[in-house]
Amino acid sequence: MIVTATGLSRSYGEGEATVHALAGVDVEFPGGAFTAIMGPSGSGKSTLMHLLAGLDRPTSGSVVLAGTELAGLGDKELTALRRDKVGFIFQSFNLLPVLSAEENILLPLSIAGRKPDQAWVDRLIDAVGLRERLGHRPAELSGGQQQRVALARALVLRPKVLLLDEPLGALDLKLRKEMQIELKRIQEEVGVTTIIVTHDQEEAMALADRIAVMDAGRIEQLDAPGVVYDRPATAFVAEFIGDLSFVDGTVLTGGEHPEVDCGAGIHLRAGRSLAPSAPGDRVRMGLRPEHVRAHRTGDGIPATIATTMVMGREVRVVCALPTGEQMVVLQGRGVDPELEHARSGDRVHVGWADDAPMLLGPAPNRPAPTPVAPAPAAPATP
Repeated sequence: MIVTATGLSRSYGEGEATVHALAGVDVEFPGGAFTAIMGPSGSGKSTLMHLLAGLDRPTSGSVVLAGTELAGLGDKELTALRRDKVGFIFQSFNLLPVLSAEENILLPLSIAGRKPDQAWVDRLIDAVGLRERLGHRPAELSGGQQQRVALARALVLRPKVLLLDEPLGALDLKLRKEMQIELKRIQEEVGVTTIIVTHDQEEAMALADRIAVMDAGRIEQLDAPGVVYDRPATAFVAEFIGDLSFVDGTVLTGGEHPEVDCGAGIHLRAGRSLAPSAPGDRVRMGLRPEHVRAHRTGDGIPATIATTMVMGREVRVVCALPTGEQMVVLQGRGVDPELEHARSGDRVHVGWADDAPMLLGPAPNRPAPTPVAPAPAAPATP
C-alpha cells in the first residue's frame, strides 16, 4: 500500500466546543489506484486529505506514506517527505506568472536542488501535450493548458501519491469535461496513486477507480463507482450519490425483500434493503429516476405532471403520485416521444421493475403529503 491510515481521528477545540472532524478512519490506498473522496460539507474529507499528506497531525491514529510513519517526523522531515513523495494540485493552480510553462514545471526540481531527469520531463511534457507551449507564461495559456502545467509540475519529482483538491473547479463545464478525460489518461499513463477530493459526483464517477463516501468523520462506503451507485451500503450513501424519489409506506411482509403498502394502490417490493424492518413498520422507499418509466397512455400508476424538461437525448419528468409524493423520471426521448410535449397538469402513467425500489429505513416522522387526484387521461393517439 502506498498510503495507509489506521484509527485516524482529528478533533478541534476543547470541552463542549470540541468538533470531531474525523472519527477513527481506517483506509488504504494501493499503488496506481485513483480514489475519489466525497461527502457533504463538514464530513471530514478535506481533513482526511490533509492528514494523509502530513499537512496536519491527527489527534490519534497513524498514517504511513510510502513506508514512512508520519507521526515520528519533525517539521523539517515532513516538509522533505511532502516535497519528495507527494504531488499537490489545488483549485487555484498557483503558477508563477513571471515564469514560462517549462520553468513552472521544473520549479520543484530547482527548489529541491536537483537536476532534471530529462527523459522523465520529456515524457511528462508529451503526456500533457505542452511541447509547443513551453515558452509561454501562464497569462498566455488557456485554463486547460494552465491545468496541464500544474499537473506536470506536481509529477516532475516522481511523487508516490498525487493529491487533488477540487482541481477542475475553476474551469468552465466544457473544459472541465475535457480535462477529466485528460487527467484520467495521464494518471493511467504515469501510474501514480491518486486521491481527489471533489463535490462533483459526475467527476468522481468518471475519474475514480474507487469512491469513498464520508459522513460525520467516517467513511460510509468505499467501493467501485458502479457498486456505490447501484448497491449503496447505507441509506446515507443511497441518498447522497445520485438522485432518489421517496415514497413512504407500511411494511406488509418481512424477509429479504419486504412488500410495502404506500397507499393509493401503490405496492412496492424492496429489491434492496439498507435497514432492518418488520411488518407494520413505517418505512421510506427510494427509486432512482432512471429506473422509472413514464408513458402518456397505457398501464401503470396514474400521476400528474409538474414539469417536463428535455435534456439532449433524455427527458426528465417530475410528477405527483396519487399519494402526493413526488416522482422523478429520467428516460430516453424515444421511450415515449409524446412525453416531451406534455405540460404541467397532464396525466402520465409511471412504472418500474419489481427490484428497482430500495428500502432506505424508517420513514421520517412528519405529516403525510396531500393526496393528488390524477389528471384526466390523455386521449388516445389516432
